[in-house]
Amino acid sequence: MRKLALTATVAAFGLGLAAPAFAQDGPPPARDDATFTGPRVGVILGYDKLQPGSGPNSSISSDRKADGLTYGGDFGYDVAVNRFVIGAEGEITGSTGDVSNAPTSAAALGYGRVKQGRDLYAGVRVGYVVAPKTLIYAKGGYTNDRLDLTANNGTTTTGAHYNLDGYRVGAGVEQKIGRTTYAKLEYRYSNYGDARLEYANGGNTNNFSIDTDRHQVVAGLGVRF
Repeated sequence: MRKLALTATVAAFGLGLAAPAFAQDGPPPARDDATFTGPRVGVILGYDKLQPGSGPNSSISSDRKADGLTYGGDFGYDVAVNRFVIGAEGEITGSTGDVSNAPTSAAALGYGRVKQGRDLYAGVRVGYVVAPKTLIYAKGGYTNDRLDLTANNGTTTTGAHYNLDGYRVGAGVEQKIGRTTYAKLEYRYSNYGDARLEYANGGNTNNFSIDTDRHQVVAGLGVRF
C-alpha cells in the first residue's frame, strides 16, 4: 500500500512538470502589434480643399478655394515592435477640386482657372497600438501636386500645368476589420512652397515661391499581406 501511494505521488509530480511543457507546444499568444506588420495596399476617398496660404506676402484672398473629392490608392510597409509601429508609405491620387471662374481672373488661387490634377506622396508614419485591433498614428513626408491651368492674357487662352512641391503632415486611426482587411480615417495638411510652370512643348520655368495650403479628410480600406 505504501508503495502504491509513493508511485501515485511520483506520477502526479511528473504530470505537473510535463503540463507546462505541453502548453508551450501550442501556438504563442497573439501580440497586440502583430496585426499591423507587413506590406499593405488600399484605396482612399475623401474631402479635398486647396486654397492660398495666409502668409504676410500673400495678395490672394484665402477664401478662394478649389474643393472637391480626392480619390486614389495607397501602399506601404509597416514594422511593429512592442506596440510601436513604424512604416513607409506612398500614394497616387486625383481630385475633382477646381475653381471655375473666368480664366482672366487673377484672384483664382493666383494661377487663373485651376483644376486639381494628380498628386504624388511619399513619407513615413509612426503609430502606437492602443488595442489589439486599433492603431493611432502620425505621418509626414513629401508631396507633389499638379494643377491644370487655363489662363488668358486678354487675347489668347492657353492651357498648361503647374507642378507644386511641398510637405504633408497628418494623423489618423486604423482599425482591423477582418483577417487581413482594415479601415482607416485620417486628416492631412499639405503646404506647397515651390512651383514651376510646364508648357505644352515640354519646357518649364524655374521654381518660384508660393504659399498654397491643402486640407484633406479621407477614409480608406485596405488589405495587409
